[in-house]
Amino acid sequence: MSGRTTLSPSWLRRRIVLRQLVLIVTLGILVAACSAPPAGHKAALPSSASRSTTSTTTAPTATTTIAPTTTTVAPTTQPSNTEGSLPATTSTSPTTSTAENLKQLFGKVWQQIPTTSRVVALTFDAGANGNGVPAILSTLRSAGVPATFFLTGGFTKSFPDLARSIVQGGYRVGDHTVDHPHLPTLSDAMAAAEVADAAATITSATGASPVPLFRFPYGDSDARTLTVVNDLGYVAVGWTVDTLGWEGSSAGITAASIVARVIAGLRPGEIVPMHVGSNPNDGSTLDADALASVIGSIKAAGYSFVTLDALVGDG
Repeated sequence: MSGRTTLSPSWLRRRIVLRQLVLIVTLGILVAACSAPPAGHKAALPSSASRSTTSTTTAPTATTTIAPTTTTVAPTTQPSNTEGSLPATTSTSPTTSTAENLKQLFGKVWQQIPTTSRVVALTFDAGANGNGVPAILSTLRSAGVPATFFLTGGFTKSFPDLARSIVQGGYRVGDHTVDHPHLPTLSDAMAAAEVADAAATITSATGASPVPLFRFPYGDSDARTLTVVNDLGYVAVGWTVDTLGWEGSSAGITAASIVARVIAGLRPGEIVPMHVGSNPNDGSTLDADALASVIGSIKAAGYSFVTLDALVGDG
């Protein structure tokens, strides 16, 4: 032969088989490569899952956060509106109602509270000194009895601590003018100034306004001065029976006679006037001395006590 190698049939068969095997393996690799997801996609899936989880987490977070925030804001706004507007409305309503009620009380001096209830209003005038104030406040506090104090501007200026102790004790105050004059002897302007200036002094010293309670000094009034007082928004309050304790022991007044006078005048709505000062002639403080017995006798008769707010509609 001319140098050409002659292949045997068996070798040729092995070569063909080998090529077929290589081809099969190659095809298998290609098929596997096509079926598997690319490496980039494997990385994308966790990222997508993470976003999905983030989105899922964000949605509840947004819902959970927004809902409570809305819930919180609504109550916060509502009480704010309620506290800001409702009291004003509530305050305005009673004020209007009270103003109308007060007008119905104008035109007269009230000697007793118009009621069928067995109640008594103890009142105290403070126009001179305050010698009986500590004892009076102690007795009222011990007995748990409310009372109304009519203060003059002069008393309040002279005894600011006593005036404050009355208010701090929780007792109602009223206006008794500045200098305790006979109002009918004064002009309208002078009478009005006596009332208004006293109110300013009392309010400044104690923080409590005496409006709308007023008592004429000496119980001395007329239609003109009553109009002046009413025009200033005050109801004029007199009394049912005077204890006469202010006359002092030198005038024959005793603690027992004071109790007897109060009980003799006892009726539903009785208004009792007493005084916080001592008699200028004998220094006696009979109203203060008799107070405990007065309270005990009134209670024994089946009566309780009110302030003059019961007259003007505030209590």
